[in-house]
Amino acid sequence: MFTGPIDVSIVQRARKNGLLELRVHNLRDYTHDNYKTVDDRPFGGGPGMVLKPEPIFEAVEALAGEKTRVILMSPAGRMFHQGVARELSRQEELLFICGAYEGVDERVRQALVDDELSIGDYVLTNGSLPAMVVIDAVTRLLPGALGDDQSPVDESFSQASLEYPHYTRPAEFRAMKVPPVLLSGNHAAIEKWRREQARLRTQARRPDLLDEKPAAGK
Repeated sequence: MFTGPIDVSIVQRARKNGLLELRVHNLRDYTHDNYKTVDDRPFGGGPGMVLKPEPIFEAVEALAGEKTRVILMSPAGRMFHQGVARELSRQEELLFICGAYEGVDERVRQALVDDELSIGDYVLTNGSLPAMVVIDAVTRLLPGALGDDQSPVDESFSQASLEYPHYTRPAEFRAMKVPPVLLSGNHAAIEKWRREQARLRTQARRPDLLDEKPAAGK
């Protein structure tokens, strides 16, 4: 599932430029039976399968170092947002455990995991897609990943608000005109307009953000 998202765009450039080293590991490589079994039925009964502890323990113990932060992607984790992305971007090494089926053996949480993250209140096939979302968001915050270090500062959620509207050429398209202030060359007026538009958009669409502390400071 990782093939594609990690080989294009910003993540790809970050890898090529040596800003990010990214490796994908298959849990089946850490099994020892002929069937490379990574899951089993839950004790106590019930539907579905649970990821076994043995291959996960063996994988984490083989891959994680002293400075590795081990993260389990889980619906029970804390909600991922821009502030968490900034927090993770300061870490030297991250190791993501992608849950599947009905989840992972609880002993994995108890003994191996430093953090649990969720990207939303919905259910996906497994933790691979959420892990890729986190990787993408974190990579954007690495110094040099975007080319302009100001870019992540101005983006939505970086200042506990949505981003202001953007326009480009032509100045008029199908009778829809670019706001005159953006054509004025008055940078102070443009900055004031952008701040006001960001506030109005946030107030209309995500008023909850206005009550939060800026994510950039977390």
